[in-house]
Amino acid sequence: MTANMPQRASANSVSAGPASDVRTFVTALLLTFAAGELLLLCYALLGVFGAIIGLVGAGFGIVWWRNIHDGKAFPRDLPAKSVVALAVATAVITLVAFLVVA
Repeated sequence: MTANMPQRASANSVSAGPASDVRTFVTALLLTFAAGELLLLCYALLGVFGAIIGLVGAGFGIVWWRNIHDGKAFPRDLPAKSVVALAVATAVITLVAFLVVA
């Protein structure tokens, strides 16, 4: 006679670990912030027409980000290099927006 012992639930198959979760969270924050800063920068430079251009540019930026990472905006194993590049690009956009508005 064999008994079917219940098996332990497997680990979360979606997460690749705490470091990956933090990188994904930071990426979501940076993508959102960069899109807003791009919209602000274009609005400051060109007015309402610039805001529309900034919105379209942010959309294309997110589509480009997905194409780089095999069709996923937030892949399971997001490279740290991508997050650093996004942080640098966001910092540059923010600096330029502050210089234009100030």
